Amino acid sequence: MQTYVALLYSIGLGEGRRLVMSDLKAMAEGLGLKNARTLVATGNLVFEARASKLPSLEQRLEVAFEKTFGRHVDIIVRRAEDWLKLAAGNPFPGQSADAGDQVAVRVMRAPVPADAITALRAYAAEDELVQLVDGDIWLVFSRERPSSRLLAAANHKRFGVGTSRNWNTVRKLAEMVSP
Repeated sequence: MQTYVALLYSIGLGEGRRLVMSDLKAMAEGLGLKNARTLVATGNLVFEARASKLPSLEQRLEVAFEKTFGRHVDIIVRRAEDWLKLAAGNPFPGQSADAGDQVAVRVMRAPVPADAITALRAYAAEDELVQLVDGDIWLVFSRERPSSRLLAAANHKRFGVGTSRNWNTVRKLAEMVSP
């Protein structure tokens, strides 16, 4: 059995409804996934399954989600060891220690090309940072600005399917999948 992390892009079901994590866990168990567990109410699922190709798992989860909840949601899946590598590759350890909620990674389905990051940096305020690590986009957001142009610029339209998680969530998911 292999341990996986699945990240939902959005958990809004429309009309002011949000996904309840126990329902997500039940959906995963209905697919035959083992030891399904969630982290916080933002669409983070950890489970065990026979080794499988990531696109296959993503598709199975997306189809089941749409069937169960009536809405398509992009779901990004990573193997536990890949998640641990992502967490260990955090290029902003100092900022993460000081303000884990201000450091985020946009976990991508397909790696972002290095040249795309240059354009993204143009949206960063002078106290914000952008770094590409293994195809995922790491960001440090400003504490001084309540809204950042950087987050809006790191979107599906520009970079493809992906979803963001702050450092606190990345770290806790890494703890959940650590051997």
